[in-house]
Amino acid sequence: MLDEYELYDLTQPWSQDTPAWPTYDNPKVWYEKSLDTEKVNGQKIEFMNHTGTHLDGEKHFVASGRDIEQVGLDELVGDGVVADISDMVGDYDVYTSEMIEEVCDVREGDILFIHTGYQDYAWHTEEADPHRYFCKHPGPNAEFAEWCQEMNLNYLLLDCGSADHPMNTIIRDVRPELAEEAADHLEVGDLDEIFPPEGYQLMHTELFPEGIIHVENAQVPEELLNERVQIGTFPWRFRGGESSVCRCVAFE
Repeated sequence: MLDEYELYDLTQPWSQDTPAWPTYDNPKVWYEKSLDTEKVNGQKIEFMNHTGTHLDGEKHFVASGRDIEQVGLDELVGDGVVADISDMVGDYDVYTSEMIEEVCDVREGDILFIHTGYQDYAWHTEEADPHRYFCKHPGPNAEFAEWCQEMNLNYLLLDCGSADHPMNTIIRDVRPELAEEAADHLEVGDLDEIFPPEGYQLMHTELFPEGIIHVENAQVPEELLNERVQIGTFPWRFRGGESSVCRCVAFE
């Protein structure tokens, strides 16, 4: 069946060097058993769910939300589109639904991959810049979240550290010098003008109750930009899991 398809890996590599989301512990990997003594290698891993390419589940922000096991494969595999807005956005910029619709044919119920271009600064690349990748990437505001609901999107994938703008996350508080820089760039006296407190992390808090979840830290090859494809996301069958590391694949 898959002989007719080209498969593309949309997943970052994962290792003890993969940075976790800022303020979260970074992963630890060590050998509990090794070939030189027990004649077998056995690794032990300790990490936060939000490390590398991962699926944020409803339970991450909604106490009554579904866990990862309850998100069926029929939801995680389906029609998708890759929207390349990398030429329209840079550090701290706000992207809009109009930008997405300008570059691709997004349809109701789609899986939407938003390519900001910031995958180029991920930890494993030649231009690696985790500071820029996590703290300065572009992101949406309330208009975009409302559009996601109107389009009844299945789920989203992002090629950067968060589905939310970094100035609508804890980064704004822990890096006040960057908040000042962002406000200057966005030409506002107070970031609350764009990201009011009641909309804090709205891509999580407002969309997860509607069942619109997302994958963060994904990546996509150039040949798929602005193309319609089949997309599959495969997390652990994690009972009670609020989120999960995952493998993401495009089928063309």
